[in-house]
Amino acid sequence: MASGKEIRTKIKSVQNTRKITKAMEMVAASKMRKAQDRMRAARPYAEKIRRLAAHLSQANVTDYRHPFLIQKAEIKRVGVILVTTDKGLCGGLNTNVQRVAINAHKSWEDSGVTEIRACCIGNKGLGFMQRLGANVVSHVVQLGDAPALEKLIGPVKILLDAFQDGELDAVFIAYTRFINTMRQEPMLEQLLPLTGEKLGEREGSWDYLYEPDPQVVIDEMLVRYVEALVYQAVAENMASEQSARMVAMKAASDNAKNVIDELQLVYNKTRQAAITKELTEIVGGAAAV
Repeated sequence: MASGKEIRTKIKSVQNTRKITKAMEMVAASKMRKAQDRMRAARPYAEKIRRLAAHLSQANVTDYRHPFLIQKAEIKRVGVILVTTDKGLCGGLNTNVQRVAINAHKSWEDSGVTEIRACCIGNKGLGFMQRLGANVVSHVVQLGDAPALEKLIGPVKILLDAFQDGELDAVFIAYTRFINTMRQEPMLEQLLPLTGEKLGEREGSWDYLYEPDPQVVIDEMLVRYVEALVYQAVAENMASEQSARMVAMKAASDNAKNVIDELQLVYNKTRQAAITKELTEIVGGAAAV
């Protein structure tokens, strides 16, 4: 059995760890509220531009079809945007979305896909793709607590331009969708070409007057629409990150408290055994005299 001094050292060490996890839990709870407010604030814009993009793409006043709307007969070249966190200690958040990405990677290879290009948003996803040996064409890390669209446009635009030039047949995005504080769901969605599921059902007949011309307006609108989808995915992932970190740190703090209680019980038993032994030796010595 360990000595009392060793047990006290272990108790002190676990207490110090619990102080850190408790502080991280409180910080994550504060950031979580801000991230959720930011995510919910972005949803109305994303919904409005989704409807507008759907109306413009389905209007009958022009025969122009943007490359983002053209479905390829056969998918041989794929691009994937992997959205993860920059930091760890958030439970299985990154592991779950990485598992979704690698399962999709295997299914694409089995279906005959010859080329896969990756764009990584977040340090954890970048390291994962590099270990996997994937073709990482762009990445962005250290986004901070608030996603900045100007930082996201550059790396994502590389895949968008590749699709528009015919170098890719489809582009997917993998991220973690925020459901509630206790639940976050890893998602893999098709970003390009834009499908009916993303654009929504047609609502009536729409007639637009374009200035300067339909091609310029539709091109600009669909690019902004895709950027809004990516921004919303990053905002959802950041809200999920803070929620998962708060839950993980709370579980760590609770486990540390249980360990402290168990060590304290062992220490008390060890101390009681030492006192009993001393009393036994005193009584035995007195009886011998």
